[in-house]
Amino acid sequence: MVTSALVPVRSFAMTRLQTRRMNIHITDSIQRDRGAMLDLTSTLIAVASENPPGSNYEQALDLLERHLKQLGFESQIHGDCLLSFVGDREERVLYFSGHYDVVPAQDATQFKPVIKGKNLFGRGSSDMKSGVAAMIYAAKAVRDCGQKLGGGIGLVFVPDEETAGPRGSRFLESEGVLGKNGIGMLTPEPTGGVVWNANRGAITLRITLTGKPAHVGRQFEGVNAFERMMSAAAKLEELKKEVELRTTNFEIHPQRAKNSILLLGGQSGGGTNFNVVPESCWFTVDRRINPEEDFEREKNRLISLISEATRDLAETQIEVLQEGLSAGTPADAPLGATLARNVEHVTSKVARFEMCPGLLETRFYAARAIPAYAYGPGLLTVSHGPNEFVPIDNIADCALIYAMTALETLRAD
Repeated sequence: MVTSALVPVRSFAMTRLQTRRMNIHITDSIQRDRGAMLDLTSTLIAVASENPPGSNYEQALDLLERHLKQLGFESQIHGDCLLSFVGDREERVLYFSGHYDVVPAQDATQFKPVIKGKNLFGRGSSDMKSGVAAMIYAAKAVRDCGQKLGGGIGLVFVPDEETAGPRGSRFLESEGVLGKNGIGMLTPEPTGGVVWNANRGAITLRITLTGKPAHVGRQFEGVNAFERMMSAAAKLEELKKEVELRTTNFEIHPQRAKNSILLLGGQSGGGTNFNVVPESCWFTVDRRINPEEDFEREKNRLISLISEATRDLAETQIEVLQEGLSAGTPADAPLGATLARNVEHVTSKVARFEMCPGLLETRFYAARAIPAYAYGPGLLTVSHGPNEFVPIDNIADCALIYAMTALETLRAD
């Protein structure tokens, strides 16, 4: 009994010693590549891969493929996606997945990266081209450390994340490539220092109502599409009051962020002039669904309510702009615990797990029972805005956290 009790203690001590040595090697490697990560991030920012409409994808993909080749990585192109592997990919793969598309810029100068003090400014600096650079150099550091791995790292680069992934993760899923042999997934979204282990689902609609145009002086001869739109929106306001009383059990701050969401009129438009009865009007409905809610039931209820509210109106159109499932991974799953431990080791801050307020690419992996988490160098508070930036030190910190987490997760027994 005494002998058997001592065996795991000795084994654990040796493992800790090996881990310390590997971490020192990894840390040195990441520090040497700080400038390279910054350069790659800046080069990626200069590619205006705006989505919508999905511009310059080929240029971004070519840049990433050439950079991986320069680092000695082999890669495979699948449509507009790029995959590369370190180590054995046949049994156990930890995926680092990043997207290279960005939301449209407010100004063309955002595609000219600028360093100000300790921050790098530019569209995509935070969301998430700095994260893409971090995950590449994390994989490089693991490859170069010489540690035998019981599996491999899969680098995945996708577009269309900002529009629910039709040419990105959704495409890889349809091809049977996404998450193959996966034991975990990390994505460097701009989490602002927390770990996102869940996300809301989304169903976004555009509703168009038609009427009949007429001169304002003879408006009685027309049918006002705007008034029809207001009538339909009033019905949806009742649903909004109901669903926004529901809350999630996942952590998210502040407290009011726990409520389920129905946003009316994020976009709207119609009419041809102020003195003409509008022939057509449209508005959007954005329903964000907590993980505890049934996605299909909520989607069908929303569409049924719109159909009911407009059943007597001619040529009402309901267009689905995006939809994506909610997802969640327990914070205490082995990969989550390993990630949290390394976040604290590198940043000296206890990792806090929260639900992302929007969609996450983690949902594609969680749907396949693959534990998936988001943690990245960027800040959600500045992402998509006119002054988007990333703290430069965060890029190297993220790379180090990913590399250490991969080593611990994939270490051969």
